[in-house]
Amino acid sequence: MSMYNNYNSMKPLGASSSGTQHPQIAPGQYPQSQAHAIVQAQFQAQLQAHGLSFAPNAKRFPPKPPVHTATPLKQTESVPGPRRKKHKQNEKQLPEKALAILPESALYAQLLDVEVRVDAALARKKVDIQEAVKNPPFIQKTLRIFVFNTFANQNVDSSAPTWTLKIVGRILEDGEESEQAGVAAHRMPPLYPKFSAFFKRVTISLDKRLYPENHVITWENSRSSATHEGFEVKRKGDKEFSAQIRLEMNYVPEKFMLSPVLRELLGIQVDTRARIVSAIWHYVKARKLQNQNDPSYFHCDLALQKVFGEDKVRFSMVSQKISQHLFPPQVILLEHMIKLSGNSPVGSACYDVMVDVPFPMQRELNALVANVERNKEIDACDESICGIIRKIHEHRRRRAFFVGFSQSPLEFIKALVESQNKDLKVLLGESGHNADKERKSDFFKQPWVEDAIVRYLNRKPAAGSNAPGSS
Repeated sequence: MSMYNNYNSMKPLGASSSGTQHPQIAPGQYPQSQAHAIVQAQFQAQLQAHGLSFAPNAKRFPPKPPVHTATPLKQTESVPGPRRKKHKQNEKQLPEKALAILPESALYAQLLDVEVRVDAALARKKVDIQEAVKNPPFIQKTLRIFVFNTFANQNVDSSAPTWTLKIVGRILEDGEESEQAGVAAHRMPPLYPKFSAFFKRVTISLDKRLYPENHVITWENSRSSATHEGFEVKRKGDKEFSAQIRLEMNYVPEKFMLSPVLRELLGIQVDTRARIVSAIWHYVKARKLQNQNDPSYFHCDLALQKVFGEDKVRFSMVSQKISQHLFPPQVILLEHMIKLSGNSPVGSACYDVMVDVPFPMQRELNALVANVERNKEIDACDESICGIIRKIHEHRRRRAFFVGFSQSPLEFIKALVESQNKDLKVLLGESGHNADKERKSDFFKQPWVEDAIVRYLNRKPAAGSNAPGSS
């Protein structure tokens, strides 16, 4: 059994880096001269990036912003680089310092507030639609099943004779009684599920005497990843026989056949468990059998006693107690005569079955929910806005740099040199040293000095065979 999309053999048918930070270097990683050169190069690059010159022969490096740009007259600030994992709404916020520089930013802030309110309203509506889609309404329609067969090369000796059994169907619209045997007439309208979606299992049994191997062909919905327009079985053969077709309906939600006792009580033959329980509730309510003192119980009349076998039943136990009266629905058994003479197709017969189909608007609601989730265009606009905000951050930082320099060039350069000096100490691992204390001999008379000397002497031979005193 295989599948294809038009007719199936058994085949189902239809089968910029703003706010860049200096690299962190461990203390002692570079010699003092090399570390000094690195810091000096960074300092020169920072001045060159802003149109300044420190030395006529300064070597050009990629521009990097200063780590600290403080001045005694006006404290400038360094703007951190954007965090890529930050929420988009926060990335689109303008810095507070930029609000005074850009008068138009007030209108932009208002637009952000409107966007937040619109997003909240859309989120609420989406939740409402999703709740409505969870329990879609169903309507009953007639599924007309067509069974027929075709044949080929039955009177030709040069080619092997073959026959093809086809099972297709379509949903009939209200008032429609078409019995056309054409392929186009069998196609399912686009509003409804495809034919194979209505069946849990389809079994076709051929004549075992003519086809001793694989005479039973089975298709199961659980093993198929897609729905199809119909089923088809194709075999070689030139003898007529009778094929047995077994169709097991795929009810969603699951339906059950009622026992004779429960069927007589409710007047229902096949239905879902929820509807059966609801029918019992309406029966109890119509006959006022609910217990007045304890509404969670109801009294059983003679008809209910035949079903439950008790005088009083709790409502919460109804679904469990009716399980013994619920059985799988009867399968549909069809018999088709494979004819190999006359006009092709031959033996066209149709059978009507009542099925539940989603309400026509249900597909549109599902499409609406899916479209709400597609935010590619909105995401592209957000990325563009975030990019502009990052540029504003960078330009505001540069503006603060030049404003601080213009107000007090001398003090600004001193603060910049002091900042670079601190960075140099970090590179050299000297940030924790106190030079004034180390100049005094009392510093080396502390209790830890003896242990430090022992550790130093024990570690010194391990430096290598070329170390002094090593053998």
